[in-house]
Amino acid sequence: MVPEKNDKLILLTNDDGLYAAGLRTLLEVMEEFGKVVLISTMESMSGMSQALTVKTPLRVKLLEENEKHRIYACNGTPTDSVKLAVNQLLERYPDWVVAGINHGANASVSVLYSGTMAAAIEGCLYGITSVGFSLNNFSPTADFSVCKKYIRIIMKKLATRPLPTGVCLNVNIPAAEQNEIKGIKICRQSKGNWKEEFEKRKDPMGKTYYWLTGFFQNHEPDANDTDEWALTNNYVSVVPVTVDMTAHWFLGELEEKFKK
Repeated sequence: MVPEKNDKLILLTNDDGLYAAGLRTLLEVMEEFGKVVLISTMESMSGMSQALTVKTPLRVKLLEENEKHRIYACNGTPTDSVKLAVNQLLERYPDWVVAGINHGANASVSVLYSGTMAAAIEGCLYGITSVGFSLNNFSPTADFSVCKKYIRIIMKKLATRPLPTGVCLNVNIPAAEQNEIKGIKICRQSKGNWKEEFEKRKDPMGKTYYWLTGFFQNHEPDANDTDEWALTNNYVSVVPVTVDMTAHWFLGELEEKFKK
């Protein structure tokens, strides 16, 4: 269903590269809401988090423009893309910054490493309503069409009530058939960590190199209010993310420690 008002200016980016299937699906849906300016790199920037390009020049090229969208290629990170677009490429501040659809979930602590979520957080820092979307499927042939329904629902909600300053949304969609998804669940971030394992290898010249592998450890698998639980149980998880990383609950105790 097409929204009643499609007059938004929407900045769209990702960390999987300009030709990623998830980005193209998100572009298709966002065009229902307004004019889209898409900016992304030609290659993957996964795991770049909030990284900025400071040692080499940023370059951008307009690839395509029509009445529905404008598409740029940029050689920077997802955060670079948002900063460059907001400061140089857009005629005004966008109404939304939307990132994704990421290949693979960005639940729990993955939010700290994700270039997709970094773009949403950067938009949030500008005071713009921002959302990162991810599909819990790493396959290059993943079917992103299952995401469309829930992207529309969430963005239509935000069209009538923007997010508070300093808050963005981290949305993760389970790898399930449409009829298997049970709905949307508002969650908190699950407590967990990535258990890194570095494989030691030799290149053809006999030189040693290391390849990062590993797995996620969920510290609270039975907690039914977390994003990891929601994904495991075929719910779309929606976590409000704040840019304030202060441990407010610890301030009083820390003050007491320093008084002694």
